Amino acid sequence: MYVVEVVITNKRIARDPEGETIYKDLISKHGYDKVRGVISGKYLEIMVDSESPDDALNYVRDLCRKLRLYNPSVHDVRVRLNAQGCSD
Repeated sequence: MYVVEVVITNKRIARDPEGETIYKDLISKHGYDKVRGVISGKYLEIMVDSESPDDALNYVRDLCRKLRLYNPSVHDVRVRLNAQGCSD
């Protein structure tokens, strides 16, 4: 079994009220002046039975696209294998 991570974020051209609020009301008000911006998003871990890591990644990419887990006009999506690779 492979653990595949899906990270969905707003595109930089799209407005991100949650990220803006975190930046303005939390980070900058508390003196973290090296931070230049925040982009909020969603994180999913999907466990997949697969023969190989590449097959697991392609399977999840296909699932995300066909089930419309994100809106391609306003979101960016990253699909990657969990750092630990697989789970027993």
